[in-house]
Amino acid sequence: MTSLPTCKDLILSRQSGVLHIYLNRPEVKNALVDGVVNELHAVLNAARDDRSLRALVIRGEGGTFCAGGDIKAFKSGLQEVPPSDEEVARGNRSFGDLMIRINEQPQTVIMLVEGAAIGGGLGLCCVGDITIVTHDTKFRLSETSLGIPPAQIAPFVTERVGLTTARRLMLTGASFTGEDAVRYGIGHILAVDTADLDTKCNEILAQINHCAPGANAVTKSIIFEATRRSRTEALDFAAQGFARCMLSEEGREGVSAFVEKRKPCWAEE
Repeated sequence: MTSLPTCKDLILSRQSGVLHIYLNRPEVKNALVDGVVNELHAVLNAARDDRSLRALVIRGEGGTFCAGGDIKAFKSGLQEVPPSDEEVARGNRSFGDLMIRINEQPQTVIMLVEGAAIGGGLGLCCVGDITIVTHDTKFRLSETSLGIPPAQIAPFVTERVGLTTARRLMLTGASFTGEDAVRYGIGHILAVDTADLDTKCNEILAQINHCAPGANAVTKSIIFEATRRSRTEALDFAAQGFARCMLSEEGREGVSAFVEKRKPCWAEE
C-alpha cells in the first residue's frame, strides 16, 4: 500500500481501493493556490503505480467544488513583489502540468461537483474520467471577465465540449447550471443533491470494482496514445498493452474466472 504525503490544503481518506481527495480551503470556496497544486501533484505521484488503488474521487470540502484561482492571493503577491512575465508564465504552466497529470492518471478519476465550478474548477471537471454534478451547481469560465485568458484549461475544455461550444463559453463568460454542463459534455451524470451525488458515485465505484485495475490503467494509456500517434502506431501500442495484460497474473485470472464461471479476484462485492 502506497504511503501518502501529509497535506495541509487537501484532506485524504483511503477506503479500500478508493482514495478520496478533498480540496480543503472551504473559507475561500476551495480556490486554487500553489499549495493545492503542489499537494495534488505529490498525491498523484504517490498513487500513480499503486494498482491496489482502483479510483481517485476528487471533490471540494464545505459544499463547493472549486471557485478557480485565488485572485485575492494573486493580487496580494503582485503588490508585494511584482513578478516578471517569465515567473507568471511558469506559475501558470504548472497548473497545466497538473491538468495533464490528472487527465492521464492510471486510476479512474471521479469528480464530484457541487456548489460551484468556476474557471480552473471547471477545468478540473473536464479531466475527470467520470464527472458527476448536481443540477444546481454554478459553472462559469470567468477568466476573460477578469482580463485574463483561460490559458491552461482551454485545451482540456475544448477537447471536452468541442470547438464551437468552447468558443462561446470562453468568450462570453456566461454562467450555466449542472444540467447544462451535462448537456455540453463537461459532466456525465446529473445528481439531484449532495446525497444523490454520493449515491451515484457509489454506483460508479461498484461498476469499477468489476474492472481489473491493471487493465484499466493500460486502457487509459491506449486512449491517450490514440490521440497522439498515427493509427498504425496507436494500434501497435495497443497490441503491446494487450499482450502484457493477457500474459499478466491479472489477465490469467480474468480468463480463468470466465472459463470457470466465477468472479475474478478483483471483483469486490
